[in-house]
Amino acid sequence: MRLKLEFSGGLELLFAGQKELDVDAPLDKPTVAHLLPWMRDNLVKERPELFMKGDTVRPGILVLINDSDWELCGMLEAELTEGDQVVFISTLHGG
Repeated sequence: MRLKLEFSGGLELLFAGQKELDVDAPLDKPTVAHLLPWMRDNLVKERPELFMKGDTVRPGILVLINDSDWELCGMLEAELTEGDQVVFISTLHGG
């Protein structure tokens, strides 16, 4: 499934400095629940524990699916379709 992934707020550092990635993710089911572990295992280049905690993103990471908060889309059960844009924004910054 072709998806556009974007990272900001420092998360891009976990993805080798990439702010945007166009990926073809071979997901068993087209849901965020299946996308996250695939991302962790295939895209995160360092410190995966800063991206995920358990089966979801760490607290402080906002997820937008086509500019909508994933909480309005069903969170982990949110269904993805070909060409969707998924944005990950860290709200945790050093001071």
